[in-house]
Amino acid sequence: MKTILLLGSGELGKEFVIAVKRYGHRVVAVDSYNDAPAMQVADDRRVISMLDGEALDAVVAEIMPDIIVPEIEAIRTERLFAYEEQGIHVVPSARAANMTMNRKAIRDLASQVLNVKTARYMYATTKQEFVEAIEQIGLPCVVKPLMSSSGKGQSIVRAAAEEQVAWEYAMAGSRGDLKEVIVEEFIAFESEITLLTVTQANGPTLFCPPIGHRQERGDYMESWMPHHMSEAMLQKACAMADQVTRALTGAGIWGVEFFLTKDDVYFSELSPRPHDTGMVTLSGCTNLNEFELHARAVLGYPIPKIFLEYPGASAVILADRESTQAPDYKNVTEILSDPDVEVRIFGKPSTRKHRRMGVTLARGEQSRSKATDAASKVALKYRS
Repeated sequence: MKTILLLGSGELGKEFVIAVKRYGHRVVAVDSYNDAPAMQVADDRRVISMLDGEALDAVVAEIMPDIIVPEIEAIRTERLFAYEEQGIHVVPSARAANMTMNRKAIRDLASQVLNVKTARYMYATTKQEFVEAIEQIGLPCVVKPLMSSSGKGQSIVRAAAEEQVAWEYAMAGSRGDLKEVIVEEFIAFESEITLLTVTQANGPTLFCPPIGHRQERGDYMESWMPHHMSEAMLQKACAMADQVTRALTGAGIWGVEFFLTKDDVYFSELSPRPHDTGMVTLSGCTNLNEFELHARAVLGYPIPKIFLEYPGASAVILADRESTQAPDYKNVTEILSDPDVEVRIFGKPSTRKHRRMGVTLARGEQSRSKATDAASKVALKYRS
């Protein structure tokens, strides 16, 4: 039995804990607030700020884990190198976790070192640099904090009058103490995909079928598998994902995002962990869902093959206001009367506007419309 220290205990972490617990391992879940989703299914929990390096060191020294699995961006990732030197397995590697927590490091690796095709981009740490970057990149452009999550701080600037709001929003959405933004060329893409990529310690790199997704406010609203694209473009995306993940090193699942234009593929971003759009795999559309794939790769268990069972889709359930208590969920009985539809409630102990509280899942040829229709029917009943 291995002891796994999970850094970040949201809904993705919860499903990962369930997957590794089925293999008989012990998990200690860590987050900045108590009763986070993954804590509810883990063996033990700790509540700390993972941006506090000393507090993080203390938890690692106390638990003495075999494996550390970062699940969020807001971590003192430079500490992971020291843990790796102590013989602790960091997932997928300290190098990968450290570089991908910061959009600057991963974008420069992809574009400047590996020559992977990306949108043109510039960085800014001051308002003046920001204005100059927009002048160089041109309008419209996309503005993102270098460190953020769930789309926080991201916006599209279409006119000069929007620059101040975009700058302030990006600064407010930055996580940790890194206050820098990336200004990107706006790619007129036809669609965007997540390519779940599985790297193994003792096996080939594998790819799930491409996942299409729709976003609002920089956060995903629905996803579906498979997303239809040409075989040539899919192979190009697979080659790019393989190139970047090899450079970052380590075993695990990666959510690699791409923009698809009419005739080309652009690398966008990468997460070294299960991806939110990949929750579509909980519908059973693949033989192993993304959390089971991650668990096997992390634990060194073989993954002989990934294949599509049938089309699947997911749609998010959002809170529309703030509450300090967990809500009740209405109309679940009606939704579950359809044998091709399922609901996953994350169990978050509080709400805020637009916070993701659950997903609906559907399978079959009408899965996308079924998932979104089911999500629209779930009503949150607030207690305060």
